[in-house]
Amino acid sequence: MTAVSPQRVLILVTSGPSTPARCAAPFHIATLLACMDAEVTLYLTGEAAQFAYLGVAETVFPEEGGAPVLHFIRQAKQMGVRLLLCRKPPIAGQTTLVEPVLIAEVDDYGSGGELATMILEYEKVLSL
Repeated sequence: MTAVSPQRVLILVTSGPSTPARCAAPFHIATLLACMDAEVTLYLTGEAAQFAYLGVAETVFPEEGGAPVLHFIRQAKQMGVRLLLCRKPPIAGQTTLVEPVLIAEVDDYGSGGELATMILEYEKVLSL
């Protein structure tokens, strides 16, 4: 009997600090899917990339009086979710790339090519 490989789910996280009410959902859904044995990758891009920077995810609250976005990121990580940050291209004329300080929960940077490959290879792709 052959083992069934887990379903792979890619979640493109695009909501950022300007829309706090939308920010917990991608991480919450990733946590739920990981609990159901899916292999989940969260890819922070656009405004959501700010959550990877130290000092941001702990200051954005999806609900007044609720937990910060960092809480939801950590829940997802505890369930084995992979967290990638979109690598920004260098600014024209920039000779050295200044790397921001990232939260410990970020696993790695991802490139546009890697993202395109994941979109084609993963069984499910969500954009939240």
